[in-house]
Amino acid sequence: MHDIRAVRADPAAFDAALARRGLAPAAAAVLRHDEARRAAQTALQEKQARRNAIAKEIGIAKRQGADTAALEAEAVTLREEMAALDAAAAAAEREQAALLEVLPNILDPEVPEGSDETANVVLHQSGEPLVFPFTPKQHFEIGEALGLMDFGTAAKLAGARFTVLKGALARLERALGQWMLALHTEAHGYTEASVPLLVNDATIHGTGQLPKFAEDLFRTTDGRWLIPTAEVPLTNFAAGEILPESALPIRLTALTPCFRSEAGSAGRDTRGMLRQHQFAKVELVSITAPEHSAEEHERMTRCAERVLTDLGLTWRRVFLCAGDTGFSAARTYDLEVWLPGQGAWREISSCSNCRDFQARRMNARMKPKDGKGNVFLHTLNGSGVAVGRALIAVLETYQQADGSVRVPDVLLPFMGGVSRIG
Repeated sequence: MHDIRAVRADPAAFDAALARRGLAPAAAAVLRHDEARRAAQTALQEKQARRNAIAKEIGIAKRQGADTAALEAEAVTLREEMAALDAAAAAAEREQAALLEVLPNILDPEVPEGSDETANVVLHQSGEPLVFPFTPKQHFEIGEALGLMDFGTAAKLAGARFTVLKGALARLERALGQWMLALHTEAHGYTEASVPLLVNDATIHGTGQLPKFAEDLFRTTDGRWLIPTAEVPLTNFAAGEILPESALPIRLTALTPCFRSEAGSAGRDTRGMLRQHQFAKVELVSITAPEHSAEEHERMTRCAERVLTDLGLTWRRVFLCAGDTGFSAARTYDLEVWLPGQGAWREISSCSNCRDFQARRMNARMKPKDGKGNVFLHTLNGSGVAVGRALIAVLETYQQADGSVRVPDVLLPFMGGVSRIG
């Protein structure tokens, strides 16, 4: 959510920030409702003051035996006018909130200009794409040839964009998730959490998915939402709280299934596991003091990068441009991994600094050490990393000429002695 005081202070700058994302000006409409709300509240206060004065006048008149009918009639009229003004102020506030809650975060000034992913900037790369002595296969070709990746059964059970893994591939997926959790908790200082996979409206609204992206989510018949990422429950740990600065930063991680409708992705990545309705992901969330969120963003991204490095994958860090940066983010680094079978770079992690955007929606604040007022927290989130895409990258990177797949060394302790899948 946006700070209405910032919109009032510089509406042109607010519109310019929206223009960077290719959006139309909105400050005038927001301020029109804001002015209506403030005018109604001012009039309400004036009438409340008059009503208080009348109450005193009626008391004095009654003690003196004077006629109070006119004063009492005025008091009735004031009460009715005040109710109307209160309703008008509330309506204007709802209209203002409805406009603001669908507007994305203000981008960091350093975010590259551009309207789509073609303008993203590669910051650095680790490793070079492997050269195979044979034609590398895509992950689904490898998995199906092994008899351990079954899209037909998944389609029978649930429809398109689901996958059944069996045997050693199911274990490899589990090993990836467990190893990532161990790395982030033991080496990177994150606290593991087991969280609800179903959340309420307030929780999904707090991180920015509602109301704008409802079609991307799955909803149950009792009104709850399946989480699209563990970012949603983890970040909302701070919702409605006033945390002491001494308790920060809070670093949380969780391995959960994630559920996405993939609305608007018809025809994209229809083969294989790249774009699924259900997938596993290790999520990283940080809750920090405002002055530390920039360094925390770098730290979080390095934690995700280590996953890819330790797995022996070829990857690169990409700074997303204005048109490709997500709704809640002020700036985002994507990590892309090289998939030899596909011959392409694909996103495997996205690490974002949301600054106080989500905190305002959640009313999550911090009490500074000096005790001078409360300020909104900064929140950050990142994939540490997407387990399914890591599985894809491992299959394509470690495939052998005979169709088998070598298990990366870091995963061997989690594979029960299995070093090769074939």
